[in-house]
Amino acid sequence: MGLFDKLFKRNKEQQEQKEALDEGLKKTKEGFFSKLTKAIAGKDKVDEEVLDQLEDALIGADVGIETTVAIIKNIEARVARDKYIGTSGLNGILQEEMMNILTDAGSTAFQTFDIPTNQKPYVILVVGVNGVGKTTTIGKLAYNFKKNGKSVILGAADTFRAAAVDQLTIWSDRVGVPIVKKEMGSDPGSVAFDAVQSGIAREADVVIIDTAGRLHNKSYLMDELGKIRRVISRKMPEAPHEVLLVLDGSTGQNAIEQAKHFTAATNVTAIAITKLDGTAKGGVVLAIANQFKIPVKYIGVGEKMTDLQIFHKEEFVDSLFNLEN
Repeated sequence: MGLFDKLFKRNKEQQEQKEALDEGLKKTKEGFFSKLTKAIAGKDKVDEEVLDQLEDALIGADVGIETTVAIIKNIEARVARDKYIGTSGLNGILQEEMMNILTDAGSTAFQTFDIPTNQKPYVILVVGVNGVGKTTTIGKLAYNFKKNGKSVILGAADTFRAAAVDQLTIWSDRVGVPIVKKEMGSDPGSVAFDAVQSGIAREADVVIIDTAGRLHNKSYLMDELGKIRRVISRKMPEAPHEVLLVLDGSTGQNAIEQAKHFTAATNVTAIAITKLDGTAKGGVVLAIANQFKIPVKYIGVGEKMTDLQIFHKEEFVDSLFNLEN
């Protein structure tokens, strides 16, 4: 049983989600721990050699150089302070350091697919480049909100690609929620405005708006996202309530570069990291949380609609270290 398993009494659905998370992080865990085991083999205390190999293991899991250096420095400080830390205690220290990073980024505020009761409709603007799973994430969000008893409207404001509108329409049909869309080439701001207006008129709980994933250049991206925000706020001054950046976890450090562009272009308030299953780069979750101090809200660990999960830092860290699964 993992360290954090003792803290949870899960129902059947929660247990299934935890198992999906364990499986989704399996490659990251196996790669990381094979290097960590090598680092401490034959050692009885944490020395410079152990720390050097630990550094390699963290970077190999795509935790990133900046975040890895911070973790190593903190461990060095603890070794110096406590004088003697055995290798047997290294896992516990690593878990604490990872938890601290995720806590500092604010990845503790979200518990369920729910929305503030005083904001209706709750408007979510979804941003991210093409190919990261943005449309699929929107569809899975709609499914989970609806499953949680919320009424949802989708807005197809990525009017630069016909496929984007078609894909979102397929998801609206699959989930059974209405969609606001226009022909290709229409003004994205007008689609976003109509989606919010429809949400108000229908008294919807949630409006989720897709945006273009790849525009001509960074300046144009900033201009377009800024325009959409301004247009939405004309109809609902406090909206959008959330700007969700979708990143592909399997791209590792590339996801960090994408995050740099989008956080510069707009006020990102939450992050969804997709495709963590099938990759050994799950450590990028820590890198992103540490570098941008933006909470990771959702993670994708599979193809099923239920495989988009609310990110729980305790569950995530436990899955990385729970060797029994």
